[in-house]
Amino acid sequence: MQFLRSLYIHNVFFRYIALLAACFIMSYWLPVLYPIAWLLTMLLAALLLFDLYLLYSVPKAIRGLRTLPKKLSNSDENPITIQFESLYPFTSYLSIIDELPIQFQKRDFEYRTQLKKGEKREHRYTVRPVERGEYVFGHLNIYASSPLRIIKRRFVFQNDQMVPVYPSIIQMQQYDFLAMNNRLTEVGLKKIRRIGHTQEFEQIKEYVLGDDYRTVNWKATAKNNQLMVNQYQDERSQPIYSVIDTGRVMKMPFNGLKLLDYAINSALAFSNVALKRNDKTGMITFSKKIESFVPAIQKITHLNTILEKLYHINTEFTDADYGMLYAHIKRNVNQRSLLLLYTNFEHISALKRQLPFLVAIAKKHLLVVIFFENTELEELISKEAEDLQGIYHKTIAEKFSLEKRLMQKELQKYGIQTILTRPEKLTVNTINTYLEIKARGLL
Repeated sequence: MQFLRSLYIHNVFFRYIALLAACFIMSYWLPVLYPIAWLLTMLLAALLLFDLYLLYSVPKAIRGLRTLPKKLSNSDENPITIQFESLYPFTSYLSIIDELPIQFQKRDFEYRTQLKKGEKREHRYTVRPVERGEYVFGHLNIYASSPLRIIKRRFVFQNDQMVPVYPSIIQMQQYDFLAMNNRLTEVGLKKIRRIGHTQEFEQIKEYVLGDDYRTVNWKATAKNNQLMVNQYQDERSQPIYSVIDTGRVMKMPFNGLKLLDYAINSALAFSNVALKRNDKTGMITFSKKIESFVPAIQKITHLNTILEKLYHINTEFTDADYGMLYAHIKRNVNQRSLLLLYTNFEHISALKRQLPFLVAIAKKHLLVVIFFENTELEELISKEAEDLQGIYHKTIAEKFSLEKRLMQKELQKYGIQTILTRPEKLTVNTINTYLEIKARGLL
C-alpha cells in the first residue's frame, strides 16, 4: 500500500503514450507501422520496469528538511528554508511541493530542480502573513524521477508543523537597530531640535569645543580652575501608554492588513524604542470593555509581556465605549502620562460623539490621537475624472478627505495632538511625534 501511495506517473509518460497512439492510428493507412508500434510499446513497458527499479532500489534516496522560524512576523516577508539531498547514483529530477498554511490560500507552490549524485542544496522562499494566530504547515512533498522521467516517487517529510504569527517582530528589530546606532533618519525619522533645557541633569564635565557656553557651571569652574559645563540627558521614567481601539472602525483593510494590525505592529515597535530610551511603557486595549491593561513599567523584559498581550488580542469589532475608557484611565493611570490612542474616524459626527471623553482625558494626560488617511480615496482624488460618474466619485472622495483634515483641526482646537497618517507610515510618524514631545518637554 505504501508503495502505491508513493508511485506517480510523470507527465512525460503521457507524451510517450500519445506518440504510440499516433503510431497505431497511422498504421491504419501505413500497415508497416503496426509492428513498429508494438515494438515501441514493449520498449516503453521495459523502460517503465527499469525506471521502477532505478527509483525504488535505494530505500531512502531523498532527504528533505523544512526549517521554520520560531515565530513569524505579521505583515513582513518571512524566510522559509527547504534543504534536500539526493543519494541516487544518477542525476535525479525533483519537484518540491510544500503544503502552506490555509491562511495563505496558495495551492500552486512548486519548485523544480535537479540534483547530481550525493548533492545537497537548499531552496529559500518567503511568506507574508496578514493575520496573527497559529499557522500549520502540512507535508513537505518531494517527487523524484530518473532521467527517463516515466514515473515519479513521492517522499514525504514533516507534517503539521505549527508556527505562531506574532506582531511585526522584524519591524521592531529594524527600528531597534537603527535607534541603537542613531540612524533613525534613514527610515524617515526626523531630527528634532531641542528647545531649552527640558532635560534632567546628568553630570559636570570639562568644557570641549562645541559645548553650549550657556551650560557653563561657574562654581565648578572656579573650583577646578578650568571651564566646566553641566551635561544633561533626556528625562527618564516617564509613563507612556499605547491605547488601541479594537472596535469596528479598525477592521478596514489596507494592502491585506487590518488597521488594527497596523496599530499593533506600531505599538510594539514604539514600545521597544521608548523602553530603550528609559521610559516606562504600558498598554490598554478596549472596545465595549477594557480587554487588557498593562501598567507602565521600565524594564526591557516588560516588552515580552506587551508582545504576548498584543499577540492574543482577539476582537469582534464592536463599537468602542470611550466613556468606559475615560473612567478606566481616571482610576488606574494616576500619574500624568503620554497616551497614544490608535483609532479611526471616517466622519466628523463620529468624532464629535467621542470628543467630550477625549477632552476629559487630555485635561490630565498628554493625549495624542492617531487616525488614518484613506489611501484608496487619495488615489481616486489624484486621478483625472473621465466622465460624469467619475466627477461624482472624485467630489465625494475629496469631501471625505477634507473631513479628515477638519477632524484634525477640531482636535487641535482643544489642545489634543493628532497624527493623521497613511497606514504604512504609522510607525515612523508615531516615533517622530514621541521624539518631538520628549525634545520639547511637553510631558
